[in-house]
Amino acid sequence: MDFLLPERLDDALEAMAARAGTVPVAGGTDVMVRLSTGRERPAAAVDLTRIAALARWERSAGEVRLGAAVPYTRIVDELAAPLPGLAAAARTVGSRQIRNRGTVGGALGTASPTGDVHPMLLACGAEVELVSVRGARRVPVRDFYTGPGRTVRAPDELIRAVRIPEAEGPQTYAKAGRRGAVVMATCSFAVALWPSRARVGTGIGSAGPVPLPALEAERFVAGELAERRLWQTRGPLPEAVLKRFGELAAAATAPADDVRGSSAYRRHAVAVLARRALGWVWDDHRADRRTERESCA
Repeated sequence: MDFLLPERLDDALEAMAARAGTVPVAGGTDVMVRLSTGRERPAAAVDLTRIAALARWERSAGEVRLGAAVPYTRIVDELAAPLPGLAAAARTVGSRQIRNRGTVGGALGTASPTGDVHPMLLACGAEVELVSVRGARRVPVRDFYTGPGRTVRAPDELIRAVRIPEAEGPQTYAKAGRRGAVVMATCSFAVALWPSRARVGTGIGSAGPVPLPALEAERFVAGELAERRLWQTRGPLPEAVLKRFGELAAAATAPADDVRGSSAYRRHAVAVLARRALGWVWDDHRADRRTERESCA
C-alpha cells in the first residue's frame, strides 16, 4: 500500500481521483485500526494532516466553518463559546491522546453510528463541505449518512470542512456507556435550543444504523412551546411534556442488540437521556444561561 503525504489540498484531490479506492486519513484513530487489523486493504492512503487549510477554523455570519482536520482538543479549548454542544461532545471522545488526533472530519468519514459528535451536528443543523477535482458541494448533515459506515461522499471526494451555526441558546450532549470515560456510547442524545426559530434540534447516536434526528419529538415540543407561549414567558416545561418528548425520541430509534446493550435498554436509555437533556437546556434557557453541559451515565 502506498502512503501519500501531500501538503496541498489540490495534490490530495488529484491523488484521490487518480487511484480508485484511495483512503483519506485525518486523525487516523479509526482508519488505522482497520488497516492494521487487515479489515481494509486499499491500494493507497492519503494523509491529510500536513494540509494547513484543513486544520483551520473561522467564524463568519453566525456560523463556524470547521476544517476537517481540526482535532477535538482544539474544539474543546477554542470553540466552547460559539459551539458549546460540540465542545461538550468532543470532551467525551476517548482519551486525551485520541482527542489530540481525532477530528470531526474523520468521524464523518468513518460514519460510525456510535460517534460522539454526530448527534450534536444533527441537533445544530450542520452542513458538510465535500470537494473533489470535479468541484465542491455542501450537504446537510441530516442527508449525509446512508448506512453503517456509509455516506453520500463519492470515492474521489474529501470532506473539506463542516459548517455549524453558532449557538443562540443552551445545548447539551448526554451519553450512556458501561463506564464513565474512555468508552463507546451505548446510546447518546443531543439537544440544542434555537429561540429565534422557535425550534429544538435533536440528534441520537448508537441507537440505529445511522445517527438520527428525533423528528417527531422535535415537532411535538415545538408545538407545545408555541401553544403554551413558553418561548415568550420562559415558564417551566410540564413533566408530561418532558416525558412525551422522551417517548417520541425513543420511538425514533432502530437499535440492535450487541455487547454494549440490548435494543430494549437502548430505547429506554434514549427516553431517559432525552427527557433529562431537554429539561437541562430549558432550565438554562429560563435562567438565561448558555452553558455547555455533558452527562455520562
